[in-house]
Amino acid sequence: MLRAGALVALGGATVPLTGCDLFDRNDKEPVPDPLEPLAAESGALEARHRAAIAADPSLTDRLTPIADAHRAHADELRRLIGRKAPSGAPAGSPTAAPAADPAGLLAGLRQAEQAGRENAAKACAAAPAERAALLGSIAAARATHVEALT
Repeated sequence: MLRAGALVALGGATVPLTGCDLFDRNDKEPVPDPLEPLAAESGALEARHRAAIAADPSLTDRLTPIADAHRAHADELRRLIGRKAPSGAPAGSPTAAPAADPAGLLAGLRQAEQAGRENAAKACAAAPAERAALLGSIAAARATHVEALT
C-alpha cells in the first residue's frame, strides 16, 4: 500500500513537471516570414523610383505609377505576413541627388527591377499556393516595369 501511494505521489509529481513551461519557455524571436525580404525590396524599389523623380522631375509621369505599384506591393506583402509598414523612409533608401542623367537613372532602375523580378519569381516558385498568386502578380508587374523603363 505504501509502495502504491509512493508511486502515485511520484507519478503525480512528475506529470506536472513534464507539462510545465519551466524548461520549455518560448523566449525566442519569432521566425521571420520568407516574404519579409520581398516586402523590404518592394519598399526599397519604391524609394529608388521616388529618389529618381526627385533627381529628375521630368521622369515624374513615367516613374510615379511604378513607385505607387511598389508601395502597394510592399503594403500587401506586409499585410499578408502580419507586419506593419516601417515609419518613415526605408532604412538605407537612396536620397535625392542633384539633377542626373535620365538615361543613367533609368538604366539603374531597369537593373534593380530585373533583379527584383527574379527575386519575386523565385519567391513565387517556392511559395505555398495561397501566396503564389500574389507573388506571381508582383513578378509580372516587375517584368512590366523593366519594359516601361526601356
